Parts: sequence; structure tokens; C-alpha cells
Amino acid sequence: MSRRAADTDSKSIEPPSKRAKTGKNDGNTLKAASVPSKPEKAEESDDEQKESEDLAETADGGRARDLYLDTVNRAVLDFDFEKLCSISLSNINIYGCLVCGKYFQGRGRSSYAYAHSIHDDHHVFINLETLLVYVLPDGYQVQDPSLDDISAVLNPTFTRAQVAALSNFIQNPPKPSFDLTSKQYIPGYVGLNNIKANDYLNVIIHSLLHVAPLRDFLLLSNFGAPSISTPEDTKSPPSGIVRPRPPTTELLRRFAALAKKVWNPRLFKAQVSPHEFLQEVGRVSGGKFKITQQGDPVEFLGWLLNQLHKDLGGSKKKNSSIIYSTFQGEVKMETQQVIVKGEDEGAARPVFDINQDIKTVESPFLFLAIDLPPPPLFQDTVEKNIIPQVTLASVLAKYDGKTTQEFAGTMKRFRCKKLPPYIIVHYKRFTKNHFVEEKNPTIVNFPVRGADFRDVLENTPPGTSTIYDLVANVTHESTAGTARDKENTAWKVHLRAPPLNTEGNEASEARWLMMQDLIVEETAKELIFLGETVLQVCFPSFDLSPLASEFFDYANFPAAHFLVWLPISTAARPQSSPWL
Repeated sequence: MSRRAADTDSKSIEPPSKRAKTGKNDGNTLKAASVPSKPEKAEESDDEQKESEDLAETADGGRARDLYLDTVNRAVLDFDFEKLCSISLSNINIYGCLVCGKYFQGRGRSSYAYAHSIHDDHHVFINLETLLVYVLPDGYQVQDPSLDDISAVLNPTFTRAQVAALSNFIQNPPKPSFDLTSKQYIPGYVGLNNIKANDYLNVIIHSLLHVAPLRDFLLLSNFGAPSISTPEDTKSPPSGIVRPRPPTTELLRRFAALAKKVWNPRLFKAQVSPHEFLQEVGRVSGGKFKITQQGDPVEFLGWLLNQLHKDLGGSKKKNSSIIYSTFQGEVKMETQQVIVKGEDEGAARPVFDINQDIKTVESPFLFLAIDLPPPPLFQDTVEKNIIPQVTLASVLAKYDGKTTQEFAGTMKRFRCKKLPPYIIVHYKRFTKNHFVEEKNPTIVNFPVRGADFRDVLENTPPGTSTIYDLVANVTHESTAGTARDKENTAWKVHLRAPPLNTEGNEASEARWLMMQDLIVEETAKELIFLGETVLQVCFPSFDLSPLASEFFDYANFPAAHFLVWLPISTAARPQSSPWL
């Protein structure tokens, strides 16, 4: 480059002072805007940063006028997908074009974004990490309040007051939000895009993001930023010293970002795509959980909880992470060898003999596995008995400490030592044999409020509640029959939702929403148990907000493949407890 050209490039270029597109193009600029042969460096040079700072002010010392903002097209912006350059596929230093929505790497004179601004006449770009907006090819930074809504969609943030309000919707019912097309939606209850066959993943995402402690933790998180040491941290530097935060995994960072988008009240579209998070799930799991073919949501739930616990620095100790403190309980298993009896002693089922050795093992759990009784071999002629039905109490008898089960010459019985704040119940609906994977169509009748787990708990400490209410319910739908058809399978989740109140009056009764991918519909509470439930989640009653707020945050809870139940105080519960 000639000396004269170098001097020209080093000068500060003042942005035009009029809010209009320029009609003339500089020949030198067009020549310099050719597509680069090498990718740009990860970080901008000091000279480029200094240039942008110089260009941010006009000759009279005021801020530069913001040009081309009328070309920003919010309808085409979609920040849910992985942030890769549309040309080089690099994920370093990515800028998004606010006119067409495409991603490009860098913003220097040899970058793809710079070339795009020349060739396509698109001039407004946002850095997807720093959220700074620039006008290219001029290269100056834009600071305009009208762009704050774009930053709120790209990187939503929540205050503690906002998060607390999510759990206190009895006194403060949430007001509906509206997207760009004036479509009404409730934050936290938006549809998740089904890319191909990831509905089994979507129901788990919805379920976990409605567990209040985990939801609040993710919404208030700021992974990747430095943290301030606290007096309670004895290993930290003196108070007020900025220290590096422990390394944050990409899976945890993307899961927190997805949670913030789902609960964002300022969405451009009343839906969210989990593509970026699911891409990382596929990578971390080694391709075990794919978005292109159906899978088992229970298996994904167990993997995700353990992986999040590990990424949060958790150990085998109790309450070592938000995952263990929320979902971990403890069960006692007693095992005894089966004593073979002679023919003269009868053919009664073996029972535990207190005179024989009994091996006792106490083990932690994240969700309770419930066995369903086998369906009858022949269907009943009575129409109402064609599909077998059982009660929740009958299937929970497995953990009463009395019911025995035989396993390969041994007898086992189970009893819960400790119940977690949030109980996840898994109904083992699918079993495998040598030929096919069978599906048990038995329906479980369960209350949406007032489920008592007292019989499964060995000892109930004073003040401990054993009453749980249903928050979420995950169900499975497929073709009729006893064989599992993965190709024609649909997963749905029922979530407990706040009443929609647009007048600011106190809410009276919660609603139930059925969510299947992008479909969000209100459903009657009497129809929830009719599906083939696989998972459930429960938590304390919403009616007891003053009492319950001491222990939990109330928002929404997962759905039918598993149930989550939360405890409520038996002393404070009303004498009459109608089901919701």
C-alpha cells in the first residue's frame, strides 16, 4: 500500500450527519471491500478499537447521529440458532446484520460483514457477544435507545424483583405479553420449535424450566463474567477483589440462555427454538440424544440432571449443587436371600424373615421409579374396563417398606428415608423383551392437588410436610396397541399456569396448559390424568403463598412424562382441599 493510501486510512472518518442513505460510493472503499481470503482474528486490534472510538463523536464533540436505523427489520431477526458466520462457519467475533438477519465474522475492512455492507447495502450490525451496534462501512458505533429491544431479545436479563414476581403470581397475576404481530403469550409458556423429532427433548426442557429454584438460578445467572468475592468465601481474595469465575461449560451457558429466552416478556415471536442448546446436547452426549430421531425423555432427563450437576461443580455430597438440593432424596433398600421351601410347606410367596440376615443399603435418588401392574392378557368385555386403571396410592406401595419384590433369588423392599423438595416420579411404561419393546397402557389416577407421600416415608420429622401438588405432567401418545411405535410418537406436557388477568385483580384459580411443540392450548384439569403419564413434578399449594414462600418460589412446573410434587405444610393446609 502506498504511503498516501496509508495516511488516508489512518484518518478518522466522520459519519454523515443526515439520517439518509448515501447515494455515492467511494471507489477506494469498493475496492477494499473484496471478500477476504483469510478469516479475521478473534479479537479486534487496538487500532480498530481506537478508530471506532474516534468515529463515535462528531467534530463538535457530540455523539454521532444514528444513520440507517430505519432499515432495521425486526421481523427477520432470529437469535435462537447457533452463532456461526454464514460464509466461513466460524464462531469467533460474530456480528449479526439487523437488516437481513444473517451472521458474519468481524467488522474490519477485510471482514465478511464489511463486504456485506458494501455489496448488499446493509449497514447496521450488532456484535452477538458485546451487544454493541455499529454502522458499516463507516465503522462507527451506534447508541440509540430504540435498539434496546433487540438487545433484550438477544440477551435477556432479569432482576431479583422480576424473578420474585414469577413466583408470586397469586397476589400479582402476570399481564400478557405481545410479540411483533400482536400475538398474545405468557412468558414461560411459549412453544418450542420441533426441528424434526426433538419433542421428547422439548417436554423435559419445559419441565425443568418450571421448577422454581432451578429456574430462578438460571435467570439470575451470568456465566462467563467475573464474580465478586464475598466474606463467606474463605478461599477468596479480600472482599471486593474481582476474581475469575470457575470455568463454565458451554452446555450450562446455553441452557441458561434458553431459560432466559423462554421467560423473556419482550420476544419478537411468541416461540423459541432450542436449536443452539440441543446442538450442544448432541455434542456432549456423543450423539446419544439427537434432534432427528425419537428418543426416551426419561433417559434424557437423568443424563441432563447429572451433567448439569457436574458442570456446576457438584460432588457426591448432599446439596453440593442446585440440582441435588432440589431433586435429591434418599431411599433405603433391604435385601434378603429367598428361602426355598418344600412342597409340604405350601406355595405361598416368600416373605422377609427377621431371623435371617438382611442387607440394608441407603442410596440417593433424583426421581422415583414406579412399576405399573401388567395389563390383563384378555380385554374385559365391560367397556369401562378395556383400559386398566390404578390409583397413585396403589403404585406408590412399592416404597411402603412392606411390599416385597423378587429379583434373581433375592427379595427386596424399599422405603424412602428423605423426600426432596421436588419429587419427580417416573412411571415405567416401557419394557423390553426378546422381540419388541412393549408399552403398558395402564392409566394412573392421581390428584392434581393433595397427594400424600406419608406412607412412603420412614420417619416424618416434626414440621415436615408430605403433601405435594402437581405442577407438570408429561404424557406419551402413539398408535393403539401394546408395542411401542417410535415413528408415530408424540410427547406432550401439561403445565400449571397462572390465571390470565389483564385488569390487575387478584387471581383466584390456576389454569392448565397443554404444550406440544409450538401448540399451546388451555385444557381442563379433569382431563390431565387420562393420558399415558410417564413423568410428573409437584410442589406446594399455590393457595398457601405466605407459608410456601418461605421454602419455594412458585411459578410453573413440568409435565407428564414425569411428575414433580412439592411439599406443603399439613398444619397450615385448609381442612377442605378441593382439587384444582
